[in-house]
Amino acid sequence: MSLLKKLFGGSGAATPTAPEPVLYKGFAIFPDPIAEGKHYRLAARIEKEIAGELKIHRLIRADTLNSSDAAAEAAIQKSKVAIDQMGDQLFR
Repeated sequence: MSLLKKLFGGSGAATPTAPEPVLYKGFAIFPDPIAEGKHYRLAARIEKEIAGELKIHRLIRADTLNSSDAAAEAAIQKSKVAIDQMGDQLFR
């Protein structure tokens, strides 16, 4: 590795990995809080494969929390409620 790469951060640092999904009743929930100033908006991506096709629903709520972790946990809980209430109709 060259000296310039070491000095200026070109070391090929690891790329951030996607969060692991939370599996719930055949759905995959990917919490994805949205940063808004010092707060985080509750958001998640809900996925399910139906008849060989990947369906995706983007859940975004007005709720904001003080930390990314708190917003992610709340997004998982709200996603589970949406799945319980709507099931596959989320994708219509």
